[in-house]
Amino acid sequence: MAERKASVSRDTLETRIQVAVNLDGEGKGDFDTGVPFLEHMLDQVARHGMIDLAVTATGDLHIDAHHTVEDIGIAIGQAFAQALGDKKGIRRYGHAYVPLDEALSRVVLDFSGRPGLEFNVDFPRAAIGAFETELFYEFFQGFVNHAQVTLHVDALRGRNSHHIAETVFKAFGRALRMALEPDARMQGVIPSTKGAL
Repeated sequence: MAERKASVSRDTLETRIQVAVNLDGEGKGDFDTGVPFLEHMLDQVARHGMIDLAVTATGDLHIDAHHTVEDIGIAIGQAFAQALGDKKGIRRYGHAYVPLDEALSRVVLDFSGRPGLEFNVDFPRAAIGAFETELFYEFFQGFVNHAQVTLHVDALRGRNSHHIAETVFKAFGRALRMALEPDARMQGVIPSTKGAL
């Protein structure tokens, strides 16, 4: 399988984002975004997905974190799409359940070529520290639109918002790892009856 790396820059009047990804990495994360809690979550994705992920961002945080979080999701999605190329030889589908104390989340995804998000997560609090929990949806929506992924995220139970968020992102990383793994029985084959994804 060819090297699966990509670098993406996204510059708008609201944000400047740089993303580098290695889908066959060692789980290394390097983040400088001005949004510490999102960095904590992205580190879970890198570590549990065994993906090297670097994200640098400057945005209009003096307004709020909305544009920065959404645009980081978009840029990461673009980098994944670029690194995957034609998707030959991947497993395509991934799923994971992850618990953390009382919280349990499930993530199921498909590198289908069709963006779709089902996000069923209720947070007990509107914010975790300074991070507004509604921005998690914006991050995932940006990702699926540009990675061309079908993604189902379900928080099955939980009382602590931090725990819920962490189980979601850990499960997301684990599901990515499964879906992106090379399938020895599908070498050189696009995993679709259509012959294209």
